[in-house]
This record gives sequence, C-alpha cells and structure tokens, in this order.
Amino acid sequence: MADPAAPWPDLPFSAWRDACDTLQLWTQIAGKVRLALTPRLNHWWNVTFTVTARGLEAPAMPFAGGTCDVIFDFVRHRLVVETSDGRAETFGLEPMAVADFYAEFMARLRRLGIDVRISTMPCEIQDALPFERDRKHAQYDPAYAQKFWRALLQAHRVMSEFRARFIGKASPVHFFWGSFDLAVTRFSGRTAPPPQTVAPHLAGWVMAEAYSHEVSSCGFWPGNGGYGRPAFYVYAYPQPAGYGDSRLRTPDAFYDKNLGEFILPYDAVRNAPDPDRLLLGFLQETYQAAADLAKWDRRALERAGPDTGAAQP
Repeated sequence: MADPAAPWPDLPFSAWRDACDTLQLWTQIAGKVRLALTPRLNHWWNVTFTVTARGLEAPAMPFAGGTCDVIFDFVRHRLVVETSDGRAETFGLEPMAVADFYAEFMARLRRLGIDVRISTMPCEIQDALPFERDRKHAQYDPAYAQKFWRALLQAHRVMSEFRARFIGKASPVHFFWGSFDLAVTRFSGRTAPPPQTVAPHLAGWVMAEAYSHEVSSCGFWPGNGGYGRPAFYVYAYPQPAGYGDSRLRTPDAFYDKNLGEFILPYDAVRNAPDPDRLLLGFLQETYQAAADLAKWDRRALERAGPDTGAAQP
C-alpha cells in the first residue's frame, strides 16, 4: 500500500476506463440512497460524498432505526454499511455487473432495516441502462481504484487550502457521484438565471437548483468529464464576457472552447517540481479572472494574504 502522502499517482484514463465507468455507476447507486435519505440542501450539497483516509464515504444518513454510513473502502476494497447501533454489512469490491452490485447493496440495506427506494436510472450518463438491467459494466481494477482515491486525497488537500482563502459563501470540497468529480465552489452572493444546458437523465429544475447563484467552481475529473484524460477544471456561471480570453500564467493550462472551461492536465500537476504551487496558482488566477470580469466584491469575500491576490488591510 502506497503512502497517500507520496507523490501524485500516475492515473492514465485509458488504463482503467471501463473500471472507472463501472465504479461511477456503483457510486451512483449509493448516491441515490443518500439522496433519498437526507434532507435537501441548497445546490444538492446533501447528496455528495466525503473523501476520507480510506476512500469515499456517504456519512450520517438518517433512517427509521438510526443513522448509517456507506463507505467505499479503497484500502481493503470493500463496500461497508455501518449503523449507529453498531451493526454492519460488508461485501467485497471486485469485478461484478452493476445489476449484481445493485441487488447486493440493496439486500444489505434491507438486512440492516434501511428501507429505501431509489430511481434506478443513472444520472448524467449518455445511453445509460437502469441499474438492475446493466450487465455491460462489470469491471473493477483495485490498483487503479486505489490510485484514483490517492489522487483524490491529494486534490482534496490542495483544494481545501484554496477554499480556506475565501470567507464568502463556499461549498465544502466534496465528491459528486453524478458527474464523478471532486469539486469546490465559490459564490459571489448574487442570483443567476437558470442554465440552458441539458444533462442526460437530469431534470431542468435540478440544474436550476444547482446553479441558482453566480459561481466560480473548480474540480478534478479522472477523465470522464469530456476531456478524456484526468484534469483539473475551472468554470464560471454565468460566464462573464471575455472569460475564455483570459491569459494564464500557469504552464499547460488552457481554455477549452467545447467545454467552456479552463483545463489543467493532471499530468502537468503530477510531474511539476512543486505540484501544490502549480495547482494553487491555476485555481487562483482562473478564479480571479471570473471575479474581476464579473465585478465580485473581492475585498468582502476573500481572506487577505500574500497568496490570494486579495486586498491587504
């Protein structure tokens, strides 16, 4: 087992694409249980997972008999459901069809007295099959699942430092199972018009709730986000005029017109002499581009300091 504090792991998407697709669907099953069990928070923050020292966790979900956690343990490669009365159900993360994972997971919940019903249609995935019918996706690669988790640990650590620079409204650094990415979002405080973009199997009112207010958002994809390789991304919504033309100092960073987002390849970070500094610089300058062009009140929203670009007292 590699030390999570070790250098950023190599994570070529082509080496585990099928396993990544399967894992995303598995997390969606657990994520939809989280959606069903938790009260809705603004921007759907209640549905997200937390990155932990063992993997990804859906924590502290209430049910009729107490509270439960669901854990994707990428150290021992197992799915764990634990309840507040000390009971637990566990099964191994190994190659299995999405349909079998769904049946096994729901059976384990029932054993614990967690009676929950979910929509079985995946979200934000083209040409998806309902979970109970999906036997196409059946791969699991423990080595790459663990590398992915180690990359999430590193990204979470740096993105948490970036989040700490902002004293306005900001999301936690959390994992969205729909888009399968780690994200953190800053808010100007102003409302935003409903987005016109459409995501597969996702209602317009869901997107309207997610983007009800003006944001600058950043995150990390393992390769499924449209770029085809692991990457860090930054976008603004609504996107201010001239945003895509902003000139960046970060080497290898660029604006992808098809995605409408700034991209920094993961490998550029991984291979940099100082990965933290490179990534923080990218996150800071792309945020500043959005905030300045959209005329955010940066003095009121940012913690002043030498690395933030905020006004000093």
